[in-house]
Amino acid sequence: MRGSVIDQQTVNEIVNTVVARLRTEGVGGASLRPVQTLWGVYDRVEDAIAAAREAQPAWASTSKAVKERVINALREVMHSRAEEFALREWEETGLGRVEDKVVKVHNAARATPGLEDLEPRVWNGDKGLVVEEYAPFGVVAAVTPSTHPIPVLFNSLVIIIASGNTVVFNVHPAAKRVSAYTLDLFNRAIRENGGPQNVATMAAEPTIEGAATLFRDRSIRLIAATGGPGLVKAAFASGKKVVAAGPGNPPVLVDETADLDRAARNIIDGAGFDNNILCVAEKEAFVVDAVYRPFLDALARHGAVRLTKEQIEILAAKVFSKDDQGRMQTSRDFVGKNPSVLARAAGVNVPDSVRLLFGEAEFDCPFVQEEQMMPYLPVVRVRDVNEGIALAFKAEHGYGHTAMIHSNNLDTITRYGKTMNTSIVVVNGSSLAGLGGMAGEGTFSHTLSSPTGEGVCTPRHFARTRRLSFGGTLHIV
Repeated sequence: MRGSVIDQQTVNEIVNTVVARLRTEGVGGASLRPVQTLWGVYDRVEDAIAAAREAQPAWASTSKAVKERVINALREVMHSRAEEFALREWEETGLGRVEDKVVKVHNAARATPGLEDLEPRVWNGDKGLVVEEYAPFGVVAAVTPSTHPIPVLFNSLVIIIASGNTVVFNVHPAAKRVSAYTLDLFNRAIRENGGPQNVATMAAEPTIEGAATLFRDRSIRLIAATGGPGLVKAAFASGKKVVAAGPGNPPVLVDETADLDRAARNIIDGAGFDNNILCVAEKEAFVVDAVYRPFLDALARHGAVRLTKEQIEILAAKVFSKDDQGRMQTSRDFVGKNPSVLARAAGVNVPDSVRLLFGEAEFDCPFVQEEQMMPYLPVVRVRDVNEGIALAFKAEHGYGHTAMIHSNNLDTITRYGKTMNTSIVVVNGSSLAGLGGMAGEGTFSHTLSSPTGEGVCTPRHFARTRRLSFGGTLHIV
């Protein structure tokens, strides 16, 4: 994806220029206007809900032409400020790579579906005419993560408001400043292009209590929950309709028929992109014994750096710990950090240009079992594809999220896809292809709803289907 999406040297030059400019001007909390001047940003979540509720009828009755103009204006905000948004994200959250975040912002702006996804359906026969169209729910609650706050904010905004909903965001506290800054820009673009104020709102200080208030409020008809298990559980407890993007631990299987060089390149692209904080990214690999050593050589040949057993043990001791109840915890000091940071913790130095670390692992290794979201790939040796499929299924933990396979055996590919039963299965490509957009085909979204079954979400997943039926009339043929 890195080479095919945008020229790396060009990205680096852009980022360096923007970094210098924004650091001179000031970035982060110091450059934010007070909350009272940020459009759509409120001190109290109750006020954010009330504002979105008041705006919803006006937005629902806005013409399709204006809605289209608004969405195009939002896309332009993303494109014109991609480098700035990327840097602001990185400076506030400390996650990922600025150059990859630039790509994510442009991708979300370009590939998020809009009104075109809401085409009506028509049936005409001897018994009459039936038309089905998509209508708004009303006010939608949406929770966004710290991993890609601006691409998710934009993507969620567009797919929610396309059918006439308004939205109240509960953003991740670790990304509240950049989210408020961006939401203000989005609301100004909406207003300047014919939409009402407060199509999208948020509380300036997102809290667990605020999210609970948002979920309980009677004005909220639908919840879009993107986050950890606790958040998703709270959304379901509300009794409302929920579109939930749950956890994932995507495995990749490499069998003896795979093109090993292609597999290595694709896995490095996917697992190394933005330091592995995408939920679809390859988190662990299972490789059949017949090609295990050649595959490790291929990873090294294409730029990944191998850690020794001792280095992996040192790193694991720093990354993982157990809480009082014996549950595994991952240190945020390493989530989304460059491979060079992980390598130093393991006692070895690598340049920042390295995209991925890897090493041999046993199935019960915490790097295999946990969704660790860092650019280290544990590689597990399996006897054959039968064991590989079985262990990949166990490592995915039944989340039904994403799985990858590199194989040229159609029977193996078919069996793997059926066994994994995930929302996305990527064959002979990087995990990035599964989301569509710049790296793959099909619709794109940052909301992959495996728990509730929508899969890659589009505007129609946030709309009510309404039917108009004419009995025996309106025949024109």
